[in-house]
Amino acid sequence: MTIAWDVPGLPFALSPSSAEAWTNDTATGTVTARAAAHSDIFIDPGSDNQLNSESMLNAATLLGIPPNGDFQFSARVTVEFASTFDAGALLVWIDDRHWAKLCFEYSPQPEPMIVSVVARGVADDANAFTVEDRTAWLRVSRIDNAFAYHASLDGKTWRMVRFFAIDDGSTPASIGFEAQSPNGDGCVVTFDDIQFTRERLRDLRSGS
Repeated sequence: MTIAWDVPGLPFALSPSSAEAWTNDTATGTVTARAAAHSDIFIDPGSDNQLNSESMLNAATLLGIPPNGDFQFSARVTVEFASTFDAGALLVWIDDRHWAKLCFEYSPQPEPMIVSVVARGVADDANAFTVEDRTAWLRVSRIDNAFAYHASLDGKTWRMVRFFAIDDGSTPASIGFEAQSPNGDGCVVTFDDIQFTRERLRDLRSGS
């Protein structure tokens, strides 16, 4: 039986990959994930299109199908970083070979960093910028059949990370949250200040 959760701030229900991994506090509008050890969503682009030891699709997810049309979906993400590549992310999901995630991730340096990954058969991997704190705001916007990723240090001024399409838009895409700990023993990720609007993003690069 599929579990459906109402999350404050979102006009559609979300389903957890595992109810044990997620907590939905409707009183505070906070969603918390406990990422499992050695969990990730990644398909190594050097794997010749075959899942191997460098590829995983086992991270904790909380996903739902948004209304048709353009939207902007954002959340504040706080990660209890412990190991390299621990992260909390906003995820766009079509199927296990077609998806995209905007991550607040712990880099090998080690520094909190904004990272984006888009999979079209296999995944790519692109670093954006570092963050001094353990909290950042992430936003995904749908514009026709394309998506835009933005990140912010204060939830007000946004920096563009990526503008992309996954496919032709004919297959419904789910959106939501993801938590991962590819190299570590797990981490806790908190999502709050969750907002969803059906307003079209007018300017990719204005910072609004």
